[in-house]
Amino acid sequence: MNHASPKSRRSFVKDSLIAGITLSGMAPLSLFANKDRSFPGQEALNYSLDLQVPTRLFDGEKCWVHPRAGVVPEAVKEGMPRMVMTMNTLDLSGSDVFKGMFGMHSDDGGANWTAPEALPSLAPRFEQVEGEDRPVAASDFWPTWHKDSKTLLGTGHTIVYTKDWKVAHPRPRHTAFAVYEPDRNLWSDWEKLDMGDNEKFQNAGAGCVQRWDEPDGNILLPIYFTPPGSNSQVTVTRCAFDGKALRFLEQGNDLSIDDDSRGLHEPSLTHFQGKYFLTIRNDNQGFVTHSDDGLHYAPIQPWKFDDGTDLGNYNTQQHWVMHSEALYLVYTRRGAGNDHVFRHRAPLFMARVDPEKLEVIRHTERILVPERGARLGNFGVTAVSPDETWVTVSEWMQPEGVEKQGSDGSVYVAKIRWTRPNASFSR
Repeated sequence: MNHASPKSRRSFVKDSLIAGITLSGMAPLSLFANKDRSFPGQEALNYSLDLQVPTRLFDGEKCWVHPRAGVVPEAVKEGMPRMVMTMNTLDLSGSDVFKGMFGMHSDDGGANWTAPEALPSLAPRFEQVEGEDRPVAASDFWPTWHKDSKTLLGTGHTIVYTKDWKVAHPRPRHTAFAVYEPDRNLWSDWEKLDMGDNEKFQNAGAGCVQRWDEPDGNILLPIYFTPPGSNSQVTVTRCAFDGKALRFLEQGNDLSIDDDSRGLHEPSLTHFQGKYFLTIRNDNQGFVTHSDDGLHYAPIQPWKFDDGTDLGNYNTQQHWVMHSEALYLVYTRRGAGNDHVFRHRAPLFMARVDPEKLEVIRHTERILVPERGARLGNFGVTAVSPDETWVTVSEWMQPEGVEKQGSDGSVYVAKIRWTRPNASFSR
């Protein structure tokens, strides 16, 4: 079902669709060009940035959130793979109220996009929870191409609401998943990942997480979960996927923090030069850890710059941009003249990571998406081709008044164009 406002679809699309606008007038693109220093014996990897707005929505009642894109190499038009984007509507009158999932796609590398359309198969539905019918939404969705099955698989988690659309606490929570059908331009009905009867996984999901697909087709899927009587913890699961169903196989070690925070959330995973790296959200600071096998991780450590100072990221997610020659972190942080932004969640930065020391190299930090009052903390990363990686994010139009700083509910596509091909890219 779709619980969007009663506004007509025609006016809804008219107000929201602005195809292929490059924001060269918002800030000089030269500010975004990477000027990374060379390592001994190697010319620096560089990139340029093209920042576009394919759509926007802010009508005082709702805005777009969680825009993330997936590439579909099997759906090719004039040599270009299809790009499929999903996003939730956010009801601005509440907190994390997602009453609809919408989608749009591009067959020309993001130059032009279709109008956003409601996705009934990914919409909230009513389920029996604690003896009454309650709305349950799939959200925090991330579509990613699965090479082995040649399928675009989206993963996220479920949110259980009360009858009046308040987030229930405590709540049952599951990993949600669905599959895109390019021939019909449709998504399958979202399903829940069965993790068995283990009590600690009754509130567990993969919302906003970046996964890693193994060469044999198995998936390393990070999740966060809240065992009874504990704050939230993180683990990496191994799942099988046959192109239709996601099946839980095993998990690695549990990662936790023993303090009065809400715990660890929204882990994101990548693989770079033989090692696995996991970045993790926490109320007070972001954390990072590493692994040799993808399942078992070293103790977490706080993110810092290479000069020893704190990164300044807290209470929001971070994700990876991986090139065969360099590893980058995308994040928000304090200390950028952004005290007026909710939880300092804008601008959106990217900087190179030292994979040995697990530090962010400060002089490589660049702004990917500028700050205009609204937060930019919920975003996605997509490897599009050997030459291009995208970061997608929207202006989250809460709290009331952020539009006075210039934000208007824009959905951004930051196209990172590499000066040398990404040899790790594979379709």
